[in-house]
Amino acid sequence: MSSLEEPLGLDRLPSLSNVDLNRFSSNACRPRGDDLGMGLCWIDGRSCSTSNSCGEDFEEYKRKNLWWKQKRDASQSDISNRRTLSLGRNQVLNRHTCDSFYLPDNHYNSCNSKSTRDIPHKLLRDLPKYVKIVEVGPRDGLQNEKNIVPTSIKVELIHKLVSSGLRVVEATSFVSPKWVPQLADAKDVMEAVKNLEAASLPVLTPNLKGFEAAIAAGAKEIAVFASASESFSKSNINCSIEESLARYRAVTHAAKKLSIPVRGYVSCVIGCPVEGAIPPSKVAYVAQELYDMGCFEISLGDTIGVGTPGTVLPLLEAVMAVVPVGMLAVHFHDTYGQSLPNILVSLQMGISTVDSSVAGLGGCPYAKGASGNVATEDVVYMLNGLGVKTNIDLGKLLLAGEFISKHLGRQTGSKTAIALSRKTVDASKI
Repeated sequence: MSSLEEPLGLDRLPSLSNVDLNRFSSNACRPRGDDLGMGLCWIDGRSCSTSNSCGEDFEEYKRKNLWWKQKRDASQSDISNRRTLSLGRNQVLNRHTCDSFYLPDNHYNSCNSKSTRDIPHKLLRDLPKYVKIVEVGPRDGLQNEKNIVPTSIKVELIHKLVSSGLRVVEATSFVSPKWVPQLADAKDVMEAVKNLEAASLPVLTPNLKGFEAAIAAGAKEIAVFASASESFSKSNINCSIEESLARYRAVTHAAKKLSIPVRGYVSCVIGCPVEGAIPPSKVAYVAQELYDMGCFEISLGDTIGVGTPGTVLPLLEAVMAVVPVGMLAVHFHDTYGQSLPNILVSLQMGISTVDSSVAGLGGCPYAKGASGNVATEDVVYMLNGLGVKTNIDLGKLLLAGEFISKHLGRQTGSKTAIALSRKTVDASKI
């Protein structure tokens, strides 16, 4: 094993403060060739400028691959007939051209900066121009950590996340310390961050007692948590779905009197570790109940991370029939590596709010093998590549993830952070 193939130890992880992130911003058309990790690749229809003599290289490549012309001719002959179905409407897929391609010797040229944003394909043209990211790391990400994280670390993490541009950061949860000892310091955390004016800092309140404690601590926004699975509701919050909804009606009623916004969560929207697949109709029922009681936003959580685009679509269709799409958010765990494609499908369906957790922190303690939430860094990287605005500084976000990962003594769960860290290590050895 070469030195470049050796696993990175925590003590060898480089600082991300020196990483050049300009080419990963929303203004960049594509990552550099060596970031793509695709080896020899090319995109049909691209042309090349005169620099780097890549025109001759490409012509030689075409001569050595006789099928290229046949493939290209076939593509040109039927491209006008291709159609796709997006949100129930047919749309012709127009060709996308770019003025560069990647060659084996890493010669490449920059694309037109508008090509990603102006791509005519219906699937991308329907994406929202801006996506609000709800950061859940300080609460959902840390609540299941076995070793108690000091209050000062939690507070510093929240400050770092807010400074990166995140405007909604779920700060903590006012639950019984007996059930969630990690968040026993909820009052102290809120006392330290309640005056942060740059972001909303919602807190989870499971009942009226928790709500009163949150308000006393200075909380200005709260969240309630219901399940679409009867079994999960009983194992997680010790009551049935209907009993939980009754609790939350009391909470939302009290919040309304104080003009406190209430966000609603629905867990197990795709599957349950006990019951298996959850019918979309059950999710729609719980979501509508939360909507009717006054929740301004409802987050649909794939708690055990079993969802795929094929199961997310019928879920969203069912819920969107009873709750306005503008009031919906998605919350995916990355157990099977499906979070990003699930988010992309959700965006195509009209969702413009996404929950995520810095460094991929979190997980479901009741579901074996359920890994953490989708990493905020990975979501931002993907949205930047799609030309979708988030107003988040990826560099500062990476530093926040590095900060909490080092404290926890393990590698980040963000693939973007790992990739950029390794590139920095490789470059230092040249």
